[in-house]
Amino acid sequence: MNIRQEREAWERKYLSPYAALSENSFGRDRFEEPDDIRPVYQRDRDRILHSKSFRRLKHKTQVFLAPLGDHYRTRLTHTLEVAQIARTITRALNLNEDLAEAIALGHDLGHTPFGHAGEMVLNEVCPEGFRHNEQSVRVVEVLEKDGRGLNLTKEVRDGMLNHSLSLMPATLEGRVVRLSDKIAYINHDIDDAIRGRIISEDEIPKEYTSVLGSSIKERLNFLIHDVIDSSIGKPDISMSAKGEAAMHGMREYMFKHVYRNSRAKDEEGKAKNMLKSLYFHFRDHPDKMPAEYCRMLEEGKYSLDRVVCDYISGMTDQFAIEIYEDLYVPRPWKVL
Repeated sequence: MNIRQEREAWERKYLSPYAALSENSFGRDRFEEPDDIRPVYQRDRDRILHSKSFRRLKHKTQVFLAPLGDHYRTRLTHTLEVAQIARTITRALNLNEDLAEAIALGHDLGHTPFGHAGEMVLNEVCPEGFRHNEQSVRVVEVLEKDGRGLNLTKEVRDGMLNHSLSLMPATLEGRVVRLSDKIAYINHDIDDAIRGRIISEDEIPKEYTSVLGSSIKERLNFLIHDVIDSSIGKPDISMSAKGEAAMHGMREYMFKHVYRNSRAKDEEGKAKNMLKSLYFHFRDHPDKMPAEYCRMLEEGKYSLDRVVCDYISGMTDQFAIEIYEDLYVPRPWKVL
C-alpha cells in the first residue's frame, strides 16, 4: 500500500460519514494517474498554491486600494485567513481538510484588481457579464498553465464557484468555506477599518457586539464555535439563528459604514475609470495584449470581450496602474 492509499484508508476510518472522501471524488475533466503520496484534494491544493494567479493575489485590493501600511489585508492575506478558519471548522467536524483548504485557497483567484470595484466595472462593460467566482473557475480550467488549466477535481471547482452567500456548494467542505469567507472578511475588514480610522470599536452597534463580542478575537471565537456547535453530527453546515442574525447585521453595518464610506472609497472612482479605459483600449486593440491572449482569440473558442476580461481581471493593482500610465500619461521629452 502506498502513502496515498494509507491516507485514503485513514479517511474511511476516521472522517465523518458526511465528509467528501478523496477516493470518492467525481474526478477531473482529464484523466490522470493517481499520485503515490497525495490524495486528489491535497494535490489540488498544491496546484493552486503554486499557480501564478495565486501569487498575484498579494497585490490585489481587499478593501483599501493599494494601502501604504504593511498591516492592511490584501486579497492574498484574506485568502489565507479563510483557509485557516475553514480548516479549524472542518477539523472539528471531521470533514476533509484538504478539500476545504483547496477550495479556500482557490475561491478568489478570479478577483480583479481593485477588488469589487473592478468586478463591478467588468460586469458593467462586458456584454457577457463578469463575476469573480465564475472567473476563479475559469482561471483553473482555462487560463493557468498556458491554456491547459490546473485540471482540478469537480468538488474543488464546485466549492470555488458556489462560495457566495446566494449559492450553495455540493459538499459540506464547500459550505464550510462559504461561511468561513464571510467570517473572515467581516472580522478582518473591521480590523482594517479601525486601523484606517474609518470606524472605532465603540461605534459598532451593541446589538451585534453583545452577541459576537467586542474584539476581533472574541468575534472569531464566537462565530467559529457557533458554526461547529450548529453543524456537528449533521448533514449540513449552519449557524444558530442568533449568530446568523448578528453576523448579517454586522455585514450590513460594514456595507453602510466601511464598504461604501467615502473616505475608504475615495479613490475607487478613479480605479473604475481606469479599468474601463483599459477594457475599451484592449477591446479596440486586441493585438496589444500578451501572446497567450492573442492565441486564445486566434483559436476562436472565446469572444473578444471574454478574453479582454481575462487579461484585465488577471492584473494586479500595480500592473493595471502601470499599463494605464504607459497608455495615457505623457512622459517627459528628453534627448536620447
